Parts: sequence; C-alpha cells; structure tokens
Amino acid sequence: MKKFALAAAMVVAGAGAAMADPAAGTWKTEPGDTGGYLHVKVAPCGSNICGTIAKAFDETGAEVANYEHAGKRMLWDMNADGGGKYSGGQIWAADSDKTYKSKMSLSGNTLTVKGCVAVICRGQDWKRVN
Repeated sequence: MKKFALAAAMVVAGAGAAMADPAAGTWKTEPGDTGGYLHVKVAPCGSNICGTIAKAFDETGAEVANYEHAGKRMLWDMNADGGGKYSGGQIWAADSDKTYKSKMSLSGNTLTVKGCVAVICRGQDWKRVN
C-alpha cells in the first residue's frame, strides 16, 4: 500500500510539472506610442494559454496607479503547437482597442507576439520579467 501511495504521489507531482508551460510568467511589452509599457502575466487557462495585464508603466518607468485596463485579458485561447510556437488565439491591442487573431513564438527569454488580419501581421518582442 505504501508503494502505491508513493507511486500515485509521484505521478501527481510529475503531472503538475508537465502541465507548466514554458511561456508562463510575466512579460514586459515593447513601449507604445507614448513610451509606456505593460507587464502581462501569461498562464495556462484550461488547456490553452492566456495573458492578463498585470501592471502598466509610463515612459519614465513609473508604475501607473489605477490603470483602467489592469486585470484585462490581453491574450486568450493560445494553443501550444510545440517547439515554442503558439497559434489559434486572440490578442487585444491596447493602442487600437481592437481584437486580432494571434500567434506567438518563444525563444529563450523573448516572446514574439503577433496580431494578424488575413496574412498581414504586426507584433512585438516581449521580454521575460520573471
């Protein structure tokens, strides 16, 4: 019985580690037109990957208190395709207040995030904060 309990505990612990996605964490966006930037928290949401706005910063790097979009979902329904590639999701662009089809790719501590209309995409390279 002890062996069964130990084996079950190891399977559960291993499953939790396997479910952790390499893109999970907090990411710093590129500066926008005003020089401000965001921290976006990326985490699993169901079987997909989502990202919410954690904090906003002005052009001097000072945190913007009471940012109106704090907690807003910015990325959702991103499917992990393997090899650091993600697709099938949506992204909300703060500068245009529009939603686009999205794809991402992860390389080390850089997450390239793109919003697309048809075959035309624009994107940013986000840097890992943690």
